Amino acid sequence: MSALANDPRHRRPAFPQPLKPVSPARWAAFRVLEAVENSDSHSDDLLHGPLLAKLTPQDTALANALVMGTLRQQLALEDRLIPLLARPDAPMLSPVANALRLGAFQLLHMDRVPAHAAISESVELVRHAGHPGAAGLVNALLRKLSTEIVTPRRPLVESIDAMAARLGHPAWLVKRWVDTYGKAATETICAYDLVEPPAGELFPDAAFPMDDGSRLVAELTAAAKPEAKSVWDACAAPGGKTLVLANRLPEAKFLATDASPKRRERLADRLDRELPGRVRTRTADAAKLPTTEGRFDLILIDAPCSGTGTLARNPEIKLRLAAEDIARQSARQREILLAALHRLEPGGRIVYSTCSLEPEENERVVGSLRDVKIVPVAPLLMQLKLPAGENLLSGAFLRTLPGVGFAGDGFFAAILEKA
Repeated sequence: MSALANDPRHRRPAFPQPLKPVSPARWAAFRVLEAVENSDSHSDDLLHGPLLAKLTPQDTALANALVMGTLRQQLALEDRLIPLLARPDAPMLSPVANALRLGAFQLLHMDRVPAHAAISESVELVRHAGHPGAAGLVNALLRKLSTEIVTPRRPLVESIDAMAARLGHPAWLVKRWVDTYGKAATETICAYDLVEPPAGELFPDAAFPMDDGSRLVAELTAAAKPEAKSVWDACAAPGGKTLVLANRLPEAKFLATDASPKRRERLADRLDRELPGRVRTRTADAAKLPTTEGRFDLILIDAPCSGTGTLARNPEIKLRLAAEDIARQSARQREILLAALHRLEPGGRIVYSTCSLEPEENERVVGSLRDVKIVPVAPLLMQLKLPAGENLLSGAFLRTLPGVGFAGDGFFAAILEKA
């Protein structure tokens, strides 16, 4: 079902039946899932865009729950649905697959939704989408699923493929995590990815609402060079870390850049609204900042990455990511980091971070550098009155794992000085 293609076998009947109404929340959720499936759009942008703009608060909440739940559980849902198909290998149209996933998610994970509503509205979704010929298939599969709902038993000995299917993650990614973090930690990470992330616990103040992992990197950056007079946030959008830094270092001059003009524009709007006049912004590739910008005492590189530490918030990543993408990201990260080192003042520091769980994007990027001193993170965590224990550390580096003693996204951070 993941490899969807247009299938000419789905034809409109000669005399289509009148369409029945579909709830606004389900129709909006269905359209968002279609956009995620068939474009490079992000679910968060779509859920805050025009597709939900006219919904009531109650319908907005339901649409959000349907979209994020379906995306988080998509691979596990397909693992339950595909065996019910008469021809599991046959291609299926995207609207049909999304209606099936949406219905299956409601049947399996939303106790308050009556089964008949989940089934009937999923049937109507494919009809409204222009594929009435698939209505019978959707109806039959979801009814069959509803009669077979049981909690799958976990075998005493479970293969990587079986574990990945049960926990709704690509098998190649699960194998990587088992090799790096062990099977128990991997299972915890996968389970964390399948549900709504909890509210942060490390920073209870409401001044900077963000995920604990992201906030931790920002606080660590400010603590790395508290006397800094010039600061560059090299990959700044959407701006949460920039806001923390600018508040923590009120005497410093700030430059925040992003390679995307659209993201830079949103970044500038946010900073001007919340900290007017404090931060200058510029559209710039972090690896090619013009030399006219000079040098900096403190540089934060929250590098573009695979994002595998944020799958609870960005579940579409695991549906789009391929193993070869990680090597490409690693090369780009090293390029940015090397360029930033040339923009560092003597005695200055760089904080390099990602929201990836992959060593190639983290330890191996840092380890590939020459003439660089690694500054241990643990003493700074103690200064911040945070527990410098195993749940936040990996050697000299910051390392958080989602759900593994930490209720937040997975982040890596290293503090670097020129030797």
